[in-house]
Amino acid sequence: MPPKSFPYRRSSNASEDDFFDIPDEPCLSIAKRQLRRIRTWITIAILVLFIMWQRRERPPPPPLPHIHYDEVDWTRFAYTQYATSEVYMCNCLMVFEALHRLGSKADRVLFYPEEWDLIVEDDTDRVSQLLLEAKYKYNVVLIPLKIEGIKDPSGAGSESSWDTSNTKLMAFGESQYDRVIHLDSDVILLQTMDELFFLPPTTVAMPRAYWLLPEKKILSSLLVVIQPSYREYLVVAGASEPAKNGQIEMNLTDHRYDMELLNDMYGDSAMVLPHRQYGLLSGEFRTKDHSRFLGNDHEVWDPDRALAEAKFIHFSDWPIPKPWVMWPQDMLAKEQPKCNENPGTPQESGCRDREIWKMIYDKYRRNRKEVCKLLSYPAPV
Repeated sequence: MPPKSFPYRRSSNASEDDFFDIPDEPCLSIAKRQLRRIRTWITIAILVLFIMWQRRERPPPPPLPHIHYDEVDWTRFAYTQYATSEVYMCNCLMVFEALHRLGSKADRVLFYPEEWDLIVEDDTDRVSQLLLEAKYKYNVVLIPLKIEGIKDPSGAGSESSWDTSNTKLMAFGESQYDRVIHLDSDVILLQTMDELFFLPPTTVAMPRAYWLLPEKKILSSLLVVIQPSYREYLVVAGASEPAKNGQIEMNLTDHRYDMELLNDMYGDSAMVLPHRQYGLLSGEFRTKDHSRFLGNDHEVWDPDRALAEAKFIHFSDWPIPKPWVMWPQDMLAKEQPKCNENPGTPQESGCRDREIWKMIYDKYRRNRKEVCKLLSYPAPV
């Protein structure tokens, strides 16, 4: 008789046959059930790994002695825009149209208020029409955002464009791209800027605000080349806006504008882009002192050369409004560029600055009328 402490001792009323009984369920069913459990855990593990892989910090593109455009994986790069009113939605569409026309193969991304939708209610629903045009004609990736303070998609009664400028900082979080280029939408794009995707590694690259020299040596946010990362986005967003319920939101009541914030954070570390190519203002054709643009007092200003070198022109002609605003006729006569010889007289000459200036505005307005014309997306039945 084994001792009472023997671990395999059975009760007296249990037979030896009961001890060796196997379950009525077939072994194959048991095996299948266990495999289903294992498969479920494997699926969860793969999903977690995939999410971590998507959020990984990607290394910058390797330096290339020459850009072989046919060998580039263009899904790694993007141009970004943001729109908070119908007016600026049209501006963004014009930038996307120019990128398409100029042959850029990089992705295009648009940030817009989540209150907007892609349902065309009627012919007056211009915002939805323009969003659909961006998505289907120019393959734009649409990203809705919660932007506080947006009142009216038409722009009536809403805050100024400066108040929403921090929305462009969302580009820092587009970490699925190795590099993004954010360009202000109030521009006329003359050449593609794809070469900027292949700059040496740097978090931010910006042109200098040359029109403020020499009093202020700061960078301009009209063009920002960004090396996105989720970590950098948290830093930038945290510096610009308070956290609410654990999430970063764009709050229009904060008047620390994007240019000020970016200079505070990157003014001493950003790569400086040449402003002749990446920062020309339309107002440069109205001034007679071009030393700030040229960077010296001995070089001769050549408006045709400046136009040929520029990748884009940013419309800034205070006190003249932006080009989509109709001007009073007397303002045009007063503020247009002056000729070099005998200005304001029948004998005036040397008016090339004026000719180019007018051509730029005329080209922009014609293009705007064509790109943002009334579209044919039908209203829902």
